[in-house]
Amino acid sequence: MSFLGWTAAVGGLLLLMSLASGWIHRSPLTSFGIYLAAGIVCGPWVLDLLHIDIVAHSDLTGRLTEIAMAASLFITGLKLRIPFRTHGWRMGVLLAFPGMLLTVLGVMLVAHYLLGFSWPMALAFGAIVAPTDPVLASLISVNDARDEDHLRVSLSSEAGMNDGTALPILMLALLLMTNSEPLSAWQWGHWALVDVVWALLGGLGVGYGLGRLIGLLATRFRHSQGDIAPSDFIALSLIALSYAAAQSIDASGFLAAFAAGVGLRRAELRVVGRHPPEESEDNYFPPAEELINPHSRHSFSDSSPAKSMGLVVGDALSFGDTIERLFAAAIIVVLGVTLSQHWDPIGLLMAALLFIVIRPLSVYLTTIGSGAPRVRRLMIGWLGIRGIGSINYIAYAYTHGMAGAEGNRMADIALTLVVASVLVHGLTVTPLLNWRQKQQTPTNE
Repeated sequence: MSFLGWTAAVGGLLLLMSLASGWIHRSPLTSFGIYLAAGIVCGPWVLDLLHIDIVAHSDLTGRLTEIAMAASLFITGLKLRIPFRTHGWRMGVLLAFPGMLLTVLGVMLVAHYLLGFSWPMALAFGAIVAPTDPVLASLISVNDARDEDHLRVSLSSEAGMNDGTALPILMLALLLMTNSEPLSAWQWGHWALVDVVWALLGGLGVGYGLGRLIGLLATRFRHSQGDIAPSDFIALSLIALSYAAAQSIDASGFLAAFAAGVGLRRAELRVVGRHPPEESEDNYFPPAEELINPHSRHSFSDSSPAKSMGLVVGDALSFGDTIERLFAAAIIVVLGVTLSQHWDPIGLLMAALLFIVIRPLSVYLTTIGSGAPRVRRLMIGWLGIRGIGSINYIAYAYTHGMAGAEGNRMADIALTLVVASVLVHGLTVTPLLNWRQKQQTPTNE
């Protein structure tokens, strides 16, 4: 197919997705499921128009998935406006740390005893498939800054923070793979202090500090200069700066991107709190982006700091969301194309065990005593979609020493599991959320 043919095909797919978006949102299908199907149709299994191996191009795959994840994590953090002390945040911390550790442990045991993986490979497999994905979770993540649904907040904050657990475990697994001798006390200490503690605290600190600082500076400059021009690049700059700054000091770039979004939102809370709109009641201040209409910015008669902040946050949300959706769509199409080269039916068995047994049990055990209703705990246990984050971890493993037949088999099983998650979770999330909405009580179960 010629370049013009592919251009027309991509344009046609995007047009179809845009026109059918309302129907897609009301149906069990998801846009990512359709993108996956489009990739499968273009791949060797159907039309045989494309041959792409994401494993063979691990460097490029890693970079593209990094961009998609960083953008998604930033947007997820920016939408979380509720206080840190709320139940949703506490649940997210439980899910992202002790819950994640239990999930990795369960997957590791099954991979070793059922699939015959060595302990390091089983540990790597657990770290790759255990984290929930921030990119593909748009249907179950927070919708906007007013969304205080505890279920959505818990899943969003978990997806934002679980890289702080999973990536250090993957790094440990790779360290065990690439060392023929048992790890020394110095290696264990370096992993614990640098790859775990410092990566977590440094990433969160760098990202949060940059997000809050740049948010306040941008608002001050725009307000003092009367600047109403679009500030789309604020989002791009924060994503790039937070990720690069954290990575340069061996901290977690993904946690930094998430924390940068949270920090920008905290800056917005501070500005709106100091300059509340006149129509606010009961000390509740609406999100700054709701105080402005970005399409009529040139007719603003009031250039208050809160409205300047609204322009900053609104533009960041719009631009960041566009980046996230474009990269996510492209990666899922490529996943569909490459599936024929990495299909392994054992991945379906592992998917069933992870989705039905390991993840729900880990969540249920972790949230004992949390005060969350039983139905919510069960739904959180099911609604843990895997996706682009797992693909990024596979690419990371290949570029950091994983090789051989066992590694290839593990990657095939993991990619098959990701495809199963995109389809199964995608098909069930809308009916489940619709059922929950009908059953929901005024106490926001």
